Amino acid sequence: MSRKEKLIKLIKNNPTNVRFEDLKKVLEGIGYKAVNRGGSHYVFTKKGSIALTIPYRKPVKVIYVKQVIKIVEEEENGC
Repeated sequence: MSRKEKLIKLIKNNPTNVRFEDLKKVLEGIGYKAVNRGGSHYVFTKKGSIALTIPYRKPVKVIYVKQVIKIVEEEENGC
């Protein structure tokens, strides 16, 4: 199991205590680019996908973690 797979499994098992850096690493690992224009929010974009905005907080709110989990699962299933 690769580091990326371990991190995704860890996030899925405990979505209530996830660091922003871990979510960023997962999203960048599947091709998203992070953009911050000086504020507290990062916008993750990928060609052909919907942009995802996540505020920089520790820990990240569960709603954002669940969105990332859904995106990762869709990528794994080839949707």
